[in-house]
Amino acid sequence: MAPLMDGLAPNREASRGVVVLIGFQKIGNLGIGYLSAVLRRAGFDVRVVDIEGSPADIVDRVIAGRPVLVGFSLIFQYYIRRYGDLMMRLRAAGVDCHFTMGGHYPSLNPQQTLEAVPELDSVVQFEGETTLLELVEALLTGENWRTLNGVIHLEDGRCVVNKARRLTEDLDTLPFPDRDFAPTEILGRRGMPLLASRGCARTCSFCSIHTFYRTAPGKVVRLRKTTEVIREMRQLNEERGIAIFLFQDDDFPLFGPKWRRWANDLVDELHASGLSRKVIWKINCRADAVEPELLGRMRDAGLYMVYMGLESGDEQGLITLNKEITVAQNLAAVRMLKSIGIRFEYGFMLLDPSSTFDSVRANVRFLREIVGDGCAAATFCKMLPYDGTPIKEALAASGRLKGDVCAPDYDFLDPRLDDFYAELARVVDVTGWVHGPRALTLQLGWAHTELAVIRSLFPRLRGTDDYEQELRRLTAQSNARLLEVVETLAGVHETGRGTSPDPEALRGYCSEILARVLAERNDFVGGNEAILLEALEVAA
Repeated sequence: MAPLMDGLAPNREASRGVVVLIGFQKIGNLGIGYLSAVLRRAGFDVRVVDIEGSPADIVDRVIAGRPVLVGFSLIFQYYIRRYGDLMMRLRAAGVDCHFTMGGHYPSLNPQQTLEAVPELDSVVQFEGETTLLELVEALLTGENWRTLNGVIHLEDGRCVVNKARRLTEDLDTLPFPDRDFAPTEILGRRGMPLLASRGCARTCSFCSIHTFYRTAPGKVVRLRKTTEVIREMRQLNEERGIAIFLFQDDDFPLFGPKWRRWANDLVDELHASGLSRKVIWKINCRADAVEPELLGRMRDAGLYMVYMGLESGDEQGLITLNKEITVAQNLAAVRMLKSIGIRFEYGFMLLDPSSTFDSVRANVRFLREIVGDGCAAATFCKMLPYDGTPIKEALAASGRLKGDVCAPDYDFLDPRLDDFYAELARVVDVTGWVHGPRALTLQLGWAHTELAVIRSLFPRLRGTDDYEQELRRLTAQSNARLLEVVETLAGVHETGRGTSPDPEALRGYCSEILARVLAERNDFVGGNEAILLEALEVAA
């Protein structure tokens, strides 16, 4: 077993060479973090660059580093052209080192990736820690990198796919990931992402995650030791003041006797370490893994939020998405979390390839059931057929797939739904209700999250209950109006009768609600400023 170095960077004077890793950093890219930590453990000077920086600055940083290799982390396939444009800039500026790319899309569609971005020399397939390290070593020594396991490249226009490397069996042999990004902050409390496991045992038809892990050889789901998870949390808490941990596991281990034992052990370790009195944490899980006894224990150890991919409130929709769950189970999970006082967020697809106007109405009823009380903002999207997913292949086989790799789409079985969704998307876009960084639903969600953090990590504040009641009232008001808009538009496009809502009037409505939410929030926080500042000083 390799010794853990927890991502400590070696002295750059003694560096074996520079490696530049480029990807999205805003949400905390632990994939890059693990790659960086493994390379640094081997003596390399790793420079992590945010793809959202200005292209000119990125080019300058790469040129200054004179790297052995530049690695590109592609999370979302629709950014492939953005990455390609950056690579063209780098090549035009004289950067002639090896370019490689990793991630779900390049791993599952390597030939398409290499052909779309001719500046690439290779793709690192599946989990890349060992493969990337071996690739950099080969480039330094002049060995033939083209034969390495896990590496894919083009040769005379032919895609050469080497033997796939096995998934990392023991995650605890990896160093703790580097975190070359700023923590999120909520009223001065710092948050960081964390992983307790890799892989997903589910087989949802719209998701490439399970395809990624099942295509690679090795065990699909692997858990870290609870003691190592706690050690990483303690280190981040003590050295960087992290009090909010955001577990990024695709499916936090809760389902089944073995995983429940693991989760109970984690709770015991949190209490034994004293972290349960200092930190809070969020997880992602499925609704059928939510049960009151375990979640109650987790709440008492700091669990403050659960994200669930509910996806649909229509039985046929859940079947199409291969969720292997029922509407009743989704509803029961939401009710249970409410009853034990844990905030929930959710993913939801108002429309999918099987949608009808009846299913749209069923989804609206479902959303009213779960967020009609204003406990969370109503939100939704349309299911998109990403590469590497079974549903994309089914749509292609049926002739319904359209668009391209950066904008995959499909036709509904009822053409009226295409027109309905086009107008709905335009309305919520124009009004700033659902889409965009200042969207009303996002701002409402942030306000609810901030309040959950206040309740968990700060002393009791004056007027907390009154503020929460008003926030819920305004959220319920927004939800009711949004879902009414969905129903109205559905009726107009189904029957050809009626009048569509005025987007400009709705824009004004959203602005008014947002202004009232911000005013209530600022009055509440401002009125408790002294208590909040004192609490932060004590924590420091």
